[in-house]
Amino acid sequence: MAALMQATGASQAEIAASLGVGQAQVSRRQSGSAAWTLADCDALAAHFGIDVLDLLAGPTRACETLPARRRRPARAREVTR
Repeated sequence: MAALMQATGASQAEIAASLGVGQAQVSRRQSGSAAWTLADCDALAAHFGIDVLDLLAGPTRACETLPARRRRPARAREVTR
């Protein structure tokens, strides 16, 4: 989840709103003190515009399949390198 959030610029609050839970619940799930549900995975895949199987395949696959509209724009200094 952290990789997708980094790639898209999504916040825990945004993820929480998408899941219909509080930000604290997202924090607990990210830290591993609470589990992600299958319903969470389905909602997250829809939120990021990727297939749930790509989400479950791991962070590399999930980030590789992000649609361009969901990717965070590169920072100016990254573009000039």
